[in-house]
Amino acid sequence: MNLYAAVIAVIVLTLLSVSLARLGKVKTKADYLVAGRTLPAFVLIFTLLSSWIGSGSLLGGAENAYKHGFVALWQAGGGWAGLLLIYFIAPRARKFAQFTIPDLLEARYNQTARVLGVIAILLTYTAITSYQFIGGGDILHLIFPEVISPLLGRYILAAFVIVFTAIAGMSSVAYMDLFIGLLATTTMCLALPILVHHAGGWSAVHAALPATHFQLLGDLSFIKCLELFLPTCLLLLGNQSMYQKFFSAKSEKDARRAVVGWIFGTVILETVIVAIAVTGSTLFPNGEVSKAPREILAYCGLHGFEPAATTIVLGANGQVASVTPAAAVSTTSVYLLRLLGALLMGAIFAKIISTANNYLFSPATNLVNDIYVRYVSPEASNKKILIVSRLTVVLLGIWALFQSLGTESVLKKALYAYTIYAAALTPVILAAFFWRRATAAAAVASVAVGTAVTVAWDTVAPHLPPSIGQRDAIFPALIASLLCLFLVSLFTTPPSPRQLEPFGEA
Repeated sequence: MNLYAAVIAVIVLTLLSVSLARLGKVKTKADYLVAGRTLPAFVLIFTLLSSWIGSGSLLGGAENAYKHGFVALWQAGGGWAGLLLIYFIAPRARKFAQFTIPDLLEARYNQTARVLGVIAILLTYTAITSYQFIGGGDILHLIFPEVISPLLGRYILAAFVIVFTAIAGMSSVAYMDLFIGLLATTTMCLALPILVHHAGGWSAVHAALPATHFQLLGDLSFIKCLELFLPTCLLLLGNQSMYQKFFSAKSEKDARRAVVGWIFGTVILETVIVAIAVTGSTLFPNGEVSKAPREILAYCGLHGFEPAATTIVLGANGQVASVTPAAAVSTTSVYLLRLLGALLMGAIFAKIISTANNYLFSPATNLVNDIYVRYVSPEASNKKILIVSRLTVVLLGIWALFQSLGTESVLKKALYAYTIYAAALTPVILAAFFWRRATAAAAVASVAVGTAVTVAWDTVAPHLPPSIGQRDAIFPALIASLLCLFLVSLFTTPPSPRQLEPFGEA
């Protein structure tokens, strides 16, 4: 256990060192909010990868894979589809080069759209941050079960995230993500084949699980698969954290190159995450992790690399054909296996910190740039803006921590957060770039209705008949939002050429 504690300590100290190293480079509002627009493609790739793959994949997606198998990739696949479209959006976003999504909403639509956008982003991103705290708390409890409870772990993780995020803003977040992305990608890709080997090979994994675990739809309906796919796809297409990274790029060329690397990295890493969870369901089909399957990746890191008689090969008749005894494993191999397990645990912990950093920092920029600077103190100095920015990070972090205390299912919370954004913001963001007829009145109606339907559905769904109440909000919220966007646009005055000019071809 000391090895796991040491790895976590080294990771935390490394992240703190990165944040402090970037602190001296933060002098202005642009330095804090968009890293002075200096991020090269290589850094962008890993900060995009780290911010996207967090507890939604590591906990919610892994839980789904543990229970249902590779059908969990429908959730990840929504992101992949979104990434293909983002390749064409990224250079346009960098050309626009503002600070936040509400900047974009006001430039393309009006001030009301900007304010409603801030509200939708706050609801979405603090919800996403809240379940990162849950994931980090679970990991700390697994490592220190006698000392740290899951609840205490949430408080500790929240403190880490708030401090790291407040120190140097986007510059801190991006360069921490570079370290975290490299660590997580390398560690998980090394861990998967070893865990499969410990389970007896892929044939043994396949034989131990229901056939539905390896089918396209698995044991879920097509509608349920779409309820996993659509919120993820639409969140990614309109994700403010992503757009802020594009606004932070050195150039439009760097933004487009980063998307290519991000596509490859995301497909590989999310597939590996699901495969580890599926393999973990073979290694640990019962016991404590079966009662909390969202912890399966961390549990594999903690228990899946012990060398004691774990390699079991099944014959064609399903009987055990061979077992590798513990004595066959050298002392050096034992140490290296345990180190890899500790690094896997540390990588998951670091990824959760990274995602929490991104989704806490993003709404803080909204309150500072879109409310404080825009309406409260337009003449505020850079020094005052930096102070307000850091204080805002602290307050939003406390709010996200409060939300985490009432959350039971990470997957359900993730889909709720994704749906707010997918229904309220993604349609009007895409229309800003690709539909010249979209009007300000339509955008206001679309954002307001998409947000309201999602929040209302989450409130009233438990009281509806199961055939309706068990459905996620994505279809009613998205349909209502799109109807408002299209119908109101057709019956109101088209936007002026001046409004459309910043959103043309890159």
